[in-house]
Amino acid sequence: MLPPRIIRRLILAPLVIVVTVFMLVTLPLWLVVTAAASLRLPPPQRRGARFVWFAVAWLTLESAVLIACLWLWVAGAFGRDRHQARHYGLIRWFLAKVYGAAVRIFRLTVEIEEPEVTEEERAARLSRPIVVLARHAGPGDSFLLIYHLLSLYTRQPRIVMKAALQFDPSLDVVVNRLPNAFVPRRTAQSGVVEEIRRLASTMGERDALVIFPEGGNFTPRRRRLAIRRLEEKGLAEEASRARGMDHLLPPRPNGSIAAIEACPSADVVFVAHTGLDDLITLGDVWRKLPVSARITAKWWRVPADQVPREREAQIRWLFDHWERIDAWIGEQRMART
Repeated sequence: MLPPRIIRRLILAPLVIVVTVFMLVTLPLWLVVTAAASLRLPPPQRRGARFVWFAVAWLTLESAVLIACLWLWVAGAFGRDRHQARHYGLIRWFLAKVYGAAVRIFRLTVEIEEPEVTEEERAARLSRPIVVLARHAGPGDSFLLIYHLLSLYTRQPRIVMKAALQFDPSLDVVVNRLPNAFVPRRTAQSGVVEEIRRLASTMGERDALVIFPEGGNFTPRRRRLAIRRLEEKGLAEEASRARGMDHLLPPRPNGSIAAIEACPSADVVFVAHTGLDDLITLGDVWRKLPVSARITAKWWRVPADQVPREREAQIRWLFDHWERIDAWIGEQRMART
C-alpha cells in the first residue's frame, strides 16, 4: 500500500539521501566484497562491481534531484510555465547523467533508425504535439525513450504510470509537479483511459503523450491470456492477428483511441525497440546482463491527417503497425543470432 504523500516526503525522500551518504562512505568495502564474491563466478558473470558503481551513481543523482526539487519548492515564486520548464530540465539532466553512467559502466550503445527529413519538415513537425505508441519492454527501455524525447527531440513527455512507482522519491516528487498521472494498481481500464484523455486534451505543440498499448511487459503466459480474452469477447479477427505476433502482446486500443480523439491535431509515432527485452526485474539484470549492452530502436511517424478517425478503422490500423513492429523485432533478433 502506498503511504500518504506527507509520509513519502518526510521519510522516504530523506532516507534516500541517508542511504546515499552511507554508500559513498562505505564504497571501498562494497567494491572489495563484490570483487571477492565475483571470483567464484566465470568471467562473463563478474558484474558485481559494475552494479555497485551504477547503484552509487543512481543514488547520488537521486539525492541531487531531491535537493534541487527542495530548492525549486522554496524558490517557487515563478509562473507555471517557467516552473514546468525547470522541472523538465531537471529530468533531462538526471536522465542524461544516468544514460552517461550506463554507457560507461555497462558499455551501453543505442542505435536509432528514423526516417530522413529535411530541416523544413523537422521544423514543421515540431509545431505539432505527438502521441507516442511504444512497445512495453521493461523500465530501462522506458527511461531511454523518455530521455531521447527530452534530449534528442526536445519534447515534453506526459505519461500515465503505475502508482507504485511513487515509492521512488525523486520520481514521485518531480513527476507529480508535471502533467502526468499515477493510477492505482486496481484502477479500472476506464479510469486509465480518462487520465489519458485528460492529458491529451491539454497538449501543446512541444508535448508528447507516451502510451504503452500492451499494458505490460511481454511474457508467453500474458500473450496466451490476452489472446484468450479477445476470443472470449468475440473478437475473432483481433485474436487471430494476435496469434501471428511472436514478440508482442496484442495492443489494447482504448487508450490510444482516446488520446487521438482528445488531441486530433497530434501526429502519431510508433516506436519499436529491442536489445534488453528480457531484463525486467533486478534478478533478470543480475543473471542476464551482457558484458556490453546494445539497444536498437526504430520509429514510424504518421501525420495527423493520415490517422483514421473511425473506431474500427483505428483498431485495424493499430494492429497493422503492431504487426510491423513485431516483424521488425524478429528481424533484429535473427540478425543478432
